[in-house]
Amino acid sequence: MAEVFLRRLTRWQAEAQREAVADLYVEAYRGPSGEEFRGRGAFLRRFAEHIQRPGFEMVIASDPSLVGCAYGFPAERDGRWWQGFNGQVPRELEELTASGRVFVVAELMVLPAHRRGHVATRLQETLLLRSNATMVVTLVETANGAARSAVRAWGWQPTGRLRRSDDGEPELEAWSRALAH
Repeated sequence: MAEVFLRRLTRWQAEAQREAVADLYVEAYRGPSGEEFRGRGAFLRRFAEHIQRPGFEMVIASDPSLVGCAYGFPAERDGRWWQGFNGQVPRELEELTASGRVFVVAELMVLPAHRRGHVATRLQETLLLRSNATMVVTLVETANGAARSAVRAWGWQPTGRLRRSDDGEPELEAWSRALAH
């Protein structure tokens, strides 16, 4: 396997790469046949929203073709990120969110052929390198056992569950971990 190189992208470079990143998304999350178009479209809509968020950061991995990507942004201070949370948001997370000290890893994806080669670990470390956040959070579908196992292995802790909408979207599990600076 070729060596994988990481590169941080600006917001404008990320926008220019959106079609390639959407293709990566489809390959990384290979679902039932025929679902690719719908999944790709939903990803592109989320990506278009995420890329506009203040503090957006993105890192890609290539060998030289695109094999992985991670991106995120600081959580909104008004607590909107926690909308749909089942129960009470942990006090520490509420306080850190209000003070602008929570970074959201919105997406972390690696092609299946490059998994277990520490690409995902390197992507998240590079993504968070310049962050001044105290806590990092991500959302994982509760039914995605592989993703849940991966974040647990990286030292993340389950924080609670939330549902973004009532229109059949899957329940999500929030995971968090403290950042050491």
